[in-house]
Amino acid sequence: MHLELLEIQRRVQARIPFPSFDFNARVLTYHQAAARPLLRFEDIPIELTDLRLVVRQTAEVLRRFDALDEAEFQKVQALGRDAALPSVIGDWYRASAEKPLTASVAAAPGTVRRPGATTVALGDAGTLDQVFTLALRPFLSRCADAVQQRPELTIWQHPYCLLCGGEPDLAVITPAAERHLICSRCGLQWKFEPLTCPFCRNGDRSRITSFATPDGQYRVYACDVCTRYLKAYDGRRAIRPVMPVVDAVATLPLDAAAMQRGYT
Repeated sequence: MHLELLEIQRRVQARIPFPSFDFNARVLTYHQAAARPLLRFEDIPIELTDLRLVVRQTAEVLRRFDALDEAEFQKVQALGRDAALPSVIGDWYRASAEKPLTASVAAAPGTVRRPGATTVALGDAGTLDQVFTLALRPFLSRCADAVQQRPELTIWQHPYCLLCGGEPDLAVITPAAERHLICSRCGLQWKFEPLTCPFCRNGDRSRITSFATPDGQYRVYACDVCTRYLKAYDGRRAIRPVMPVVDAVATLPLDAAAMQRGYT
């Protein structure tokens, strides 16, 4: 499943133009102070035909591997052909990337509202989140490519992505023993405190549980306050750089181990 999703994203990303941003230390300092991610939905280089295609193809892969039931699949397929798709996915993106929440997305659980239109119902809100996160990834990753090497990134000190507001789902420990979080939506990497929970900001090291694979290649940092965990690729002894998609799949046994210990 992961390989098929990756192939869909790879094909689309190859056609996406390289974006440009008004991005400098002054702009990022402002966003750091406001705790507000940088990328507006309107700045994402989305071509509607590609967006429709990747939404439908993503749903097809998830359905084939039983990650969507038939009713959810049909609703996502219909939305992929609906003229409202850009508005719906834009509202979904703004809910986390552009704070505070707009009234248009403060809808009942399992729905998304677009201005001047009726509610788009999709059952479990997690379905929409899962499909849209995967479908937007090639577009957001292209934006991350445009800023990843900029030195101004060191200004950002929040536990969510400076570009799109996504949570980390993996980290990498650099040869200098720094921890860089990796965004679950766009793949951007940014430096964060090595032993502070990025989900609840717990900095009490006695309440952070850490364990590793036998070879020390991967680690888990689990918080005993919020009971959430984050996997990490240890680059201090690695022979290759982190590969987020590959390493996320390779560490599935660590997910099972963390959940067996009561973490989520």
